[in-house]
Amino acid sequence: MPASAHDVAAAIRRRLPGVALLKLHKLLYFCQGHHLAWFGEPLFVESLQAWNHGPVVAEVWLAEHYNEPPEVVNDLDNGQLNTVGYVISRYGTNTGHDLEIFTHHEGPWEEAYRRESGDRDRHTIFVDSLRAFFLEVHATDHAEDEFEPDPEALAAFLAGAHERREQPAAPDTRESLLARLNG
Repeated sequence: MPASAHDVAAAIRRRLPGVALLKLHKLLYFCQGHHLAWFGEPLFVESLQAWNHGPVVAEVWLAEHYNEPPEVVNDLDNGQLNTVGYVISRYGTNTGHDLEIFTHHEGPWEEAYRRESGDRDRHTIFVDSLRAFFLEVHATDHAEDEFEPDPEALAAFLAGAHERREQPAAPDTRESLLARLNG
């Protein structure tokens, strides 16, 4: 069942304390795209919009802008947390500006931003377009860069995700994830 983008943003902030709003929205975009490709369903229910500086979840932006965060933040399930962890390990060391440049060269944002209708700064990025793009990303990733974990080790690793959330926040690295899987 999809979460709220506010819940995903809270999970990102636990792992990247002080993350800037520009970077947060790009990470939400990557989370949504990778989750769609892996699980065939959205990570969060809110739609992404193609704004001038890249993809944005309007509901999250408006809540932040008007200082009205949601009152209840729900926990993500293990698959959702895994998506967030993967995205942070893959993109988390980039700046918001770097991520903006990445997204400006990707089909889903370009397609929505250039669509001829209404206010061109706020076009919806369609879920089908996002999923198709990230399926292609996964298909073209270099095999040597990808890690294929043992299914039992992965299940054991994910089973402890909620307990690890109580530990001090630190960005995941590829090495720390591999150490936990192999440890």
